[in-house]
Amino acid sequence: MLLLRCPLPLLLLLLLLPLDCRPQKLPTRDEELFQMQIRDKAFFHDSSVIPDGAEISSYLFRDTPKRYFFVVEEDNTPLAVTVTPCDAPLEWKLSVQELPEEASGEGSGDPEPLEQQKQQITNEEGTELFSYKGNDVEYFVSSSSPSGLYQLDLLSTEKDTHFKVYATTTPESDQPYPELPYDPRIDVTSLGRTTVTLAWKPSPTASLLRQPIQYCIVINKEHNFKSLCAVEAKLSSDDAFMMAPKPGLDFSPFDFAHFGFPADNNSGKERGFLKSSKFGRQTSPKPRVDLHRVCIGNKNIFTVSDLKPDTQYYFDMFAVNTNTNMSTAYVGTFARTKEEAKQKTVELKDGKVTDVFIKRKGAKFLRFAPVSSHQKVTFSVHSCLDAVQIQVRRDGKLLLSQSVEGVRQFQLRGKAKAKYLIRLKGSKKGASMLKILATSRPNKQSFPSLPEDTRIKAFDKLRTCSSVTVAWLGTQERNKFCIYKREVDDNYNEEQKKREQNQCLGPDTRKKSEKVLCKYFHSQNIQKAVTTETIRGLQPGKSYLLDVYVIGHGGHSVKYQSKLVKTRKFC
Repeated sequence: MLLLRCPLPLLLLLLLLPLDCRPQKLPTRDEELFQMQIRDKAFFHDSSVIPDGAEISSYLFRDTPKRYFFVVEEDNTPLAVTVTPCDAPLEWKLSVQELPEEASGEGSGDPEPLEQQKQQITNEEGTELFSYKGNDVEYFVSSSSPSGLYQLDLLSTEKDTHFKVYATTTPESDQPYPELPYDPRIDVTSLGRTTVTLAWKPSPTASLLRQPIQYCIVINKEHNFKSLCAVEAKLSSDDAFMMAPKPGLDFSPFDFAHFGFPADNNSGKERGFLKSSKFGRQTSPKPRVDLHRVCIGNKNIFTVSDLKPDTQYYFDMFAVNTNTNMSTAYVGTFARTKEEAKQKTVELKDGKVTDVFIKRKGAKFLRFAPVSSHQKVTFSVHSCLDAVQIQVRRDGKLLLSQSVEGVRQFQLRGKAKAKYLIRLKGSKKGASMLKILATSRPNKQSFPSLPEDTRIKAFDKLRTCSSVTVAWLGTQERNKFCIYKREVDDNYNEEQKKREQNQCLGPDTRKKSEKVLCKYFHSQNIQKAVTTETIRGLQPGKSYLLDVYVIGHGGHSVKYQSKLVKTRKFC
């Protein structure tokens, strides 16, 4: 079988045949010749010759028909033709007309002039065998086809588009497309807020014929796809252009070199189409489509994760023969992920500290509605562990979005009868704990003020076998400071110290024996707001963990960063 394109189909056909003045019978597929042709893509370059038993990729301009021919020179020949639209519906028709007697038989004597043969074929309408209009992958299959010149006409009326064509006279032995199981549907076996588990029956091509099959899943939010070719078109940077065909599998570099794609050989460059062409056009990058494709090998169950809650997704499955790179689509499905569990909104009381626990990557919603009219509202946040994100909206309008580490205070302009919605988002590292206070009374402060630097400094030169001297910063506000000590092992490290850095745990959680002293301290001159303390009664060569707590007027305490110290072993 050989395939040609109008307007000179017979001329091209005869050019591909051996040069001989005598009429010859057109051969059936020669496997050795066929393999040679596959290796040599130039054989099919700039023509519409379709090799028997191989898939070609080509291109259609809108409202511009394209015609292919192929010859079946023996009666009762099996025939299968498959047309795959990529990114637009196609209209296609398959018809057949008789060959001139000299072209189909052995014959003898002088052949008819070429122009007379061409006129004899192309002037006849031919008998229509099959027609189709749509974007499905459609087939024509016949177990016994008559000899003749077969004509395939294709047209796209919507837009410029790609398509694929496969034709063979040995459909039983070729079987390049994976076979679908008796039930080709995709089942949704599990549904969550961010996950969907899919299962499907394996292709008989893999389970019975033992051919190498892999499954590729496509996920998107728009619609199901009927072919992998359509997926590739959607993924490309321009919706009318696909990726260039893979070498050795697609047989029309012409269709890509003419439109700005590099061909596998230099034929496009030699013709000058790559640099300038009336067909060429500049394409600008499109926004990235929300479509994902993942190939998972030969397993037939897969969980899609990282989806959005309460969102409808479309799922398509393609069985791909890795030997031929040709694919068959299962019947796609769709599913809507479950809704997020509705968050319970916590009501904040004016001037009262509320404890909040947030799961890793989780969020909590709080509501504050001052009873009386107010000029300002103050939010004080104390993050006990890692930083948390806070957002404050007043009657739906975003007023504040900040990351909070340690103690922070935010003062916002008030509004009569306003309601405030607070969203707290936890850390990605782990669970978050915090304390929050909202008030419309500016003098109501439960959290103590803190300096920017909450480290404790130890003086190495003042270290003895039984004492250490430390210092820390204070503020202009008079607060109560309490210092505690705890003996730890010599192998106590920074990682263990970090795990104990819950700043919200107050002195009431400590043993009485660990308390060193409490004292009040402040300085109007912020540059001199430094206090020192010598801790005595320690053991030689021992390690101690020191903690300083500052306690505010409302009784709420904040812990400074812990300090690990060690006494001298010999004095």
